[in-house]
Amino acid sequence: MSDYGHDLLFGTFQTPAAADPARVVATARRAERADLDLVTFQDHPYQPAFLDTWTLLSYVAAATHRIRLTGNVLNLPLRQPVVLARAAASLDRLSGGRVELGLGAGAFWDAIEASGGRRLSPGQAVEALDEAIRIIREVWAADRRGGVRVAGEHYRVAGAKRGPAPAHDIGVWIGAYKPRMLGLVGRVADGWLPSLSYLPGGPADLRDLNARIDDAASAAGRDPTAVRRLLNISGEFTTAGSGPLTGPPAQWVEELAGLALEHGISGFILATDDPDTIDRFGAEVAPAVRELVAADRDRSEPDTASPTADPGVRLSDRHPWDESTRPQAPPAPAGHTYTEIGRSAGQHLIDVHDGLRAELAQVRDLLEQVEQGALSAGEARGQLNRLALRSNDWTLGAFCARYCAVVTQHHSLEDGAIFPHLRRTEPGLAPVLDRLQQEHVVIHEVIEEVDRALVALTQRPGDLTELRKAVDLLSDTLLSHLSYEERSIVEPLSRLGFYPGQL
Repeated sequence: MSDYGHDLLFGTFQTPAAADPARVVATARRAERADLDLVTFQDHPYQPAFLDTWTLLSYVAAATHRIRLTGNVLNLPLRQPVVLARAAASLDRLSGGRVELGLGAGAFWDAIEASGGRRLSPGQAVEALDEAIRIIREVWAADRRGGVRVAGEHYRVAGAKRGPAPAHDIGVWIGAYKPRMLGLVGRVADGWLPSLSYLPGGPADLRDLNARIDDAASAAGRDPTAVRRLLNISGEFTTAGSGPLTGPPAQWVEELAGLALEHGISGFILATDDPDTIDRFGAEVAPAVRELVAADRDRSEPDTASPTADPGVRLSDRHPWDESTRPQAPPAPAGHTYTEIGRSAGQHLIDVHDGLRAELAQVRDLLEQVEQGALSAGEARGQLNRLALRSNDWTLGAFCARYCAVVTQHHSLEDGAIFPHLRRTEPGLAPVLDRLQQEHVVIHEVIEEVDRALVALTQRPGDLTELRKAVDLLSDTLLSHLSYEERSIVEPLSRLGFYPGQL
């Protein structure tokens, strides 16, 4: 994939020099005045010549108004995950949702060990980062019941309280270069944040590294476009060009637009502490790159509807299928012209799925309110009546049951009409369609679990434990399945056509 479609971000990568803290803060404010999007700082807690990065981020957040902030990247071995999660969420709330979380697995192990950290092998460091990200996201999930429990090999959390939740969905961006780390990025991260200077082959390496992330994301049931690609860059503005990112602003614009369109880079973070360079980057480079990329995207706007990405978050400990074994749809034929009627068929499938997603969100919201005691049974009934549903005598159980019936009817129509049509017209889709039908059976079984939990709820009105577990599992399976189905058959539906009224 060349362009992952993310909005472009431009920022600075600054030195947190302890010798002149006022200049560090002034430079961050200069980045904001230059209309840049992001200011970042390296994190080496064992380095006495540097300010503590987290303290600096907090100070800069108070000294600015709009610009986003992150460590680039934070040294995980010297930052405990639960505390880091609370710190990030707290600063995000205090700053109005301006914090992202750049994380690294650790590199300078002598210094880390000298500072009280554990020395880990490369494999152990990847495992530890994986566990830490899970812990951090569990802490942020303040609306879930129970404490955080993660029994990892490197981090063990036994019932830590959840919260606070951040003000916005903080992106977890990982600095990574080696295969195992790139696999972790694809499976769980929101962004990839390497440095161009660390790539031996320069920009040419990005193609293979992106492919590793894409493969890992697909194997985990995620849409590869869910992972933003950022890049730390360095360069110099000169009158005449003499090398990559060494030349006039027009050269920078051409090279950065190429990285965006050819390698999917959507975040350019310039390593500089020079105010004039920051000004030129913000005034002469960033707007022109945005313009070039936008123009190219307008020319190559997809002819089919865009599938909804799998959120990648799993609420249940149960895994009723292995997402890595899902067959992939054959590639779309090059140069096909999609008709308006054909595109409407693919879009209609997404619209139907969006309706299912919206109703699932309503079920979860109502469960939360009842579970937390925010609503009595009578109040819950009143809320359900205002959901514009078809009946006026809803209860919590009736709402869940009606929703499950809608899902079942939708799947029955796919199995009995749409899938045979695609089998006849697109034989290469047969393995995908077989898998989708198998997943329909699994989802039906999960719905049956919801039904059984509803029956139990009538016998124990105050105990929603089993219903919570069943709805969590339904959320995991349904959202994952709908995303996989859209990735697989929206394009064939748009190309081959199917009367939307039959869906």
